[in-house]
Amino acid sequence: MASERARDKARELRPNDFPGGIHPPENKLQSTGEPIGSIPLAEDLVVPLLQHTGTTALPLVALGEYVMKGQKIAEADGLISSPVHAPSSGKVMAIEPAPVLHPSGMPADCITIRTDGEEHWCALEPCENFREREPVELLEKIRDCGVAGLGGAGFPTAVKLDPHGGSEIDTLIINGTECEPYITADDMLMRERAAEIIAGVEILAYILDEPERVLIGIEDNKPEAIEAMREAAEETRFDIVVFPTKYPSGGEKQLIQILTGREVPNKGLPGNIGIICQNVGTARAVYRAVRFGEPLISRVTTVVGEALERQRNIEVPIGTPVKHILKQHGKHTGLMQKVIIGGPMMGYTIDDERAPVVKTTNCILVPTKKELPPAPPAKACIRCGFCAEVCPASLLPQQLYWYARAEDREKLQAYNLFDCIECGACSYVCPSTIPLVQYYRAAKGDIRIAEQEKEKSDRARERFEFRKLRLEKAEKEKEAKRKARREAAEQARRQREQDADSPEARSASQESDVVAAALARVKAKQASPEQQLARAKRSLTSAENRVERMQKKLAEAAEEQRDQLAAQLKSAELKLEEARQKLAQAEQQASAAPSPSAPAGPEAQEDPPGEKSRAQGAIEKAKAAAAARAQMSDADKLAADIEALKARVAKAGARLEKARAEGDSNVDAFATALEKMQKKLEQKQREQSGEPE
Repeated sequence: MASERARDKARELRPNDFPGGIHPPENKLQSTGEPIGSIPLAEDLVVPLLQHTGTTALPLVALGEYVMKGQKIAEADGLISSPVHAPSSGKVMAIEPAPVLHPSGMPADCITIRTDGEEHWCALEPCENFREREPVELLEKIRDCGVAGLGGAGFPTAVKLDPHGGSEIDTLIINGTECEPYITADDMLMRERAAEIIAGVEILAYILDEPERVLIGIEDNKPEAIEAMREAAEETRFDIVVFPTKYPSGGEKQLIQILTGREVPNKGLPGNIGIICQNVGTARAVYRAVRFGEPLISRVTTVVGEALERQRNIEVPIGTPVKHILKQHGKHTGLMQKVIIGGPMMGYTIDDERAPVVKTTNCILVPTKKELPPAPPAKACIRCGFCAEVCPASLLPQQLYWYARAEDREKLQAYNLFDCIECGACSYVCPSTIPLVQYYRAAKGDIRIAEQEKEKSDRARERFEFRKLRLEKAEKEKEAKRKARREAAEQARRQREQDADSPEARSASQESDVVAAALARVKAKQASPEQQLARAKRSLTSAENRVERMQKKLAEAAEEQRDQLAAQLKSAELKLEEARQKLAQAEQQASAAPSPSAPAGPEAQEDPPGEKSRAQGAIEKAKAAAAARAQMSDADKLAADIEALKARVAKAGARLEKARAEGDSNVDAFATALEKMQKKLEQKQREQSGEPE
């Protein structure tokens, strides 16, 4: 009687339809001929850290560490993330990038476990009665067990069951459609594990505060699964809704429209209209996680294709390499065309069979070239409009195709590109065999990259503007401080001017005058010709002593040190010559400079009588010579300069001969000085005779 009531209730629920859709060959009988099986455990399990929508999990284990089956080996990183658990016991052999199942073909971070074959479980926390727990506790349990959607992109289940924004959920939908050709994983799961699925649905309904309706949607091409699910749900209020087979009725938005007649708004989520949708495999995983504390470490996967000796469904540990699975099913390398992950409509090919099964791997398809021949080359669009007729999202695929080719991102978004579920129906019916979905996927990727770049640019601009404002504020504060200091200094100056006639001000002025006079005397004394002459003599003495020391060292040095010492000696000789030249200049300045008059005041000191008389005589002599020269004509001045130069040349020649006789090391310097004076004398003589220079 209960079964008849369930059938009557199912008949009362009239499913709706969605626009478009196609009816490709189902090819589901190949893998439903035997029960869900298993295969021997692989030697190495490669567990990716990202098997879900969101951010990559963070490793919790170290290289060489022994892990147990079900042990958490990576922790969720943020809200939209999911932890990862060890599918079997063994030793961690690597934590590094490895091939994974992804359309890009790029490697990703993985943890490789060398299995020991013992299957030692870690400690689990079962729950006999989930109704004794709060929904929040159950959500945390589901999250901690790493349960993610098994029928789509792998969205973390705990996040999906906890809708934000205050949406009231009145309908829970369980997706048992499985409309993709070849795939029968959910079909076999409903046939053999219906009780566990219904138990998981009860937990989901409890967490969602018992929504008004719980609908389990199944296509009418699965009679055995429908019967098994009806029997399991006899004692519940859940409705088993059967509807006609049409691809892609398994899409979330399409299934919602079929079962409820509601449409999910553009860029919206089912939660916005009060609906939560979960897969039958996810419901079973929730049950196992809550009832037995088992994390999601295995899933039912369809292994099918005429290039295999055996086609069936298996429950396979997460991380099992595809190569190992195909080997256990007798892959014929010569017959197979390629390896497809997923079905022929929405699946993608892989090149590296070492890639492992992940939580979202529902099918491994290995067709022959005859079974699934390669697509012929694309031809020009003939504008037939078939793609628009079959689009389940009521889009305009032809227009999206042109805009994708033109990279017109604004038009693509205006025509709701992101409402495309990439079901492949448009590509399937295209008479020109244009790979439309590939264009849409590439366009979506370009738009996402552009949006990310724009977001980065906006953040950078905000940081720059904030920094600019901060610097402007700091500059204004500095200017205000400078202005305050200027005003304070001006005020202090005025105050000093007002107090200038006070005794304290006069005393300070006298002290500053005394100090200034003393500094002037010191400066004048340091700059006097006598002081310069004394410094020049000291410099010459020091340079001569250095040359003597270097000559002595060079004479006593070993052969390997002679070159270095010779270079140092040459440098010292050059400095000596420079000191002599400075001394000569100082002597000339001292002889030509008049003696300063004695300063007035009590601080002045008189020179000794002898020095005073000699200085006075030199001054008088210089004055007389200057007066006599002032009265000379230009010719007389030139003749006097020639006579003076002749005397200097004679003196320099005598000094050179003396240096040569004594073997002086400065012979070259003396010769150079004599040569310069001779040239100067010759020039003066030419001027006197009127010869051209």
